[in-house]
Amino acid sequence: MKIAIFQTKLIWQKPEANRNLIQEYIDSCDESFDLLILPEMFTSGFTMNPQEVAENMNGETMNWLKKIASEKQIAITGSFVVEENGTYFNRLAFVFPNGEIEFYNKRHLFSLAGEEKVYTKGEIKKIIHYKGWDICPLICYDLRFPVFSRNIENYDLLLYVANWPKPRINAWNTLLKARAIENMCYTIGVNRIGLDNNDLEYTGSSQAIDYLGNELINCNDEQGLFIVEINKEKMLETRKKLNFLNDKDDFEIFN
Repeated sequence: MKIAIFQTKLIWQKPEANRNLIQEYIDSCDESFDLLILPEMFTSGFTMNPQEVAENMNGETMNWLKKIASEKQIAITGSFVVEENGTYFNRLAFVFPNGEIEFYNKRHLFSLAGEEKVYTKGEIKKIIHYKGWDICPLICYDLRFPVFSRNIENYDLLLYVANWPKPRINAWNTLLKARAIENMCYTIGVNRIGLDNNDLEYTGSSQAIDYLGNELINCNDEQGLFIVEINKEKMLETRKKLNFLNDKDDFEIFN
């Protein structure tokens, strides 16, 4: 499967401007791919003012995602602020080429920024099935919590969309590699670049890592679409040869 990582600056709390920016890059890309991954809160940046940017699941951003998926015949995913019955979620939407939607609400809310005070946490781990791949999508701070992401479902691809700032980028680089190794799966992290309205700097380091922890691509601090190809059969052959996942612990998570 060919995956496009979109690493970009984000315009603070301007959904239409961010959609337009992303659209320009998509339209200018001549290379084909199967899945496009956008950063966390790609319409706004990591805002604690959800009332300024929140949409529902029939709003402009969802319609825009569906339009891209249909026209390009790709799947597209990323998170944005969603409001339901007066409650706000940091929600990752996964849109299929046929317009079907699955979503995941961020479970681990970033208390250092007060995210838990304005957003409601998700309760359900999601495995998405696309083109023969089982995909586990997670969001930013989830990366620090290996129990929730543990590969008990035998998924093939672990995704993290993020707004992960420069001061803690070493943790991002280290934990992405750790998640790939311990779960014996391809792991892709998509981060943003640039400054936000809180003067936090983001330096990207969006990357794809294979099931043994080898880096396949690193976007460093560049803006643009970066395409990587992953091979499920090679991964499954390696899993069968090494058998590490067969020795994992059984456990249950209680909310």
